[in-house]
Amino acid sequence: MNYRHAYHAGNFADVLKHMVLVALIESLQKKAAPFCYIDTHAGRGRYDLRGSEARKTAEADAGFGVLRTATGLPPLLWKWLEIVRACNEGDESMRHYPGSPWIAAHLMRPGDSAQLCELHGEEAAALRQLFHHDSRVHVHQRDGYEAMRALVPPKEKRGLVLIDPPFEAQDAEFRLIEKSLKAAMEKWPGGIYAIWYPVKLRSHVQPFHRWLSKSGAKRVLAAEVLLRPDDSPLRLNGTGIAIVNAPWKFDEVLRDSLRLLPKLLGTPGESEYRLTWLVEEGGDETPAHVSQAPRSVRRR
Repeated sequence: MNYRHAYHAGNFADVLKHMVLVALIESLQKKAAPFCYIDTHAGRGRYDLRGSEARKTAEADAGFGVLRTATGLPPLLWKWLEIVRACNEGDESMRHYPGSPWIAAHLMRPGDSAQLCELHGEEAAALRQLFHHDSRVHVHQRDGYEAMRALVPPKEKRGLVLIDPPFEAQDAEFRLIEKSLKAAMEKWPGGIYAIWYPVKLRSHVQPFHRWLSKSGAKRVLAAEVLLRPDDSPLRLNGTGIAIVNAPWKFDEVLRDSLRLLPKLLGTPGESEYRLTWLVEEGGDETPAHVSQAPRSVRRR
């Protein structure tokens, strides 16, 4: 309840999360049937990068601020960047950064729908104001974990749940995710679930990955960006997204863009990416990869 994403909007964790979100929605759009997007921790939907919260940390400068001037980006990252530009409606200063709800609504088709959950009163009010004109979008001021169990399966019978908690509970948050995800998957085993998580200590992430590997899902893919070694609980060393029921060959969709993020946003010799199948229908596991950026990609 004390968390405000405005302090972190546009940072490297947002870049990874939103890049993956764009790819997942594009995958859902390959079929004409409508889909439902469910966001368990939606936030306010759009953030002012010149606001006092954002400027206090300046985290966007080292994330979105770097990539907005990069050249030679792969198509997925370009698509994400075009969406950020659309959020600014021609304002070349790029003052605003879209949250996951704005990105999803921007990509949704007329028949698709969104269920956005936000517990904090001020954030929920801002979210309602942002989408008051969009009948496809429904805002719920309630606990996201509780809401997820109530909202699945959606009437569309296909779609995506983004679980993006603030991790105020630190390591205990993983246990909350596991409990809620288990209940949701029992009701809607065919849904796609994307779970964002911070990487501080690898020892905190490993039990969650083991749980996912035994969850019963046929395909679970973990995508991570590490800017520093994952050996300190005092800082955000990296970020990851686990995708339950990941689309077929989704690792190939992400790889080119994912491998560039450590090179462009991190420190040489310390940063890397990992793209690992925790569960794959064939039973094989894809090993982690260290990013190598082609020479054509550079900062301007």
